[in-house]
Amino acid sequence: MTRKIISTDQAPAAIGPYSQANAAGGFLFTAGQIPLDPATMEIVGATAAEQARQALTNAKAVVEAGGLTLDDVVKVTVFILDMGEFGNINEVYQTFFSAEPPARSVVEVSRLPKDVLVEIEMVAYRS
Repeated sequence: MTRKIISTDQAPAAIGPYSQANAAGGFLFTAGQIPLDPATMEIVGATAAEQARQALTNAKAVVEAGGLTLDDVVKVTVFILDMGEFGNINEVYQTFFSAEPPARSVVEVSRLPKDVLVEIEMVAYRS
């Protein structure tokens, strides 16, 4: 099995020693995407919903850089600072995944990079 590093300027550059994504054995694993504007590296949005939209947009760009689409996503993990924002994030999430959404976990955490409110990672599969 070969591994390929995936990178795009349509999503924020890695802010540490990691890749935006790795493709291996038909799978694509994204790094967690936070709500940074790829051009300015500034946080986008003041609310969890606004930040979720940007994080999802960034993750989508990484998936697409790997030659896949959101229809190929089989698992999403959402890390949030406040479980009370679950419903607000769901409203945004369903605009990205409507008909046949992937499996998903939502985890409340104590802190995220750059003190953002949301971080999202995806696993996609090329059949």
